[in-house]
Amino acid sequence: MTEPIVVVAAALLDGERLLAARRSAPPELAGRWELPGGKVEPGEAPAAALVRELREELGIEAEPVERVPGEWPLKPGYVLRVWTARLLTGDPRPLEDHDELRWLTPDEIWDVDWLDQDVPAVKSVLLSRGA
Repeated sequence: MTEPIVVVAAALLDGERLLAARRSAPPELAGRWELPGGKVEPGEAPAAALVRELREELGIEAEPVERVPGEWPLKPGYVLRVWTARLLTGDPRPLEDHDELRWLTPDEIWDVDWLDQDVPAVKSVLLSRGA
């Protein structure tokens, strides 16, 4: 059995707030919300992929803090792994594959229509933070 392709995502935190990104592509995902991130390239460390993806998608420099326990299946052959991350520099902007970003307070987390596969990941992020 081949190893799955890893998709990394950031639980980018600003105090108590979590950054959510609304997909603009592909069409079947457009309009729904996710934790920002993307695929790990061959030979790339997951933490390095996370830093690269946040730079490309949001125009920021961020630092992975710790991996959120668990992994979640995406489409066949892909798994989602999430890290908490800290914003170092920049103001997040939707540069690639997203059309809107929102900083969500704990009371607003479920106000957006998360992608199905991101729901358990978001719940795990909240559990890991004691929320």
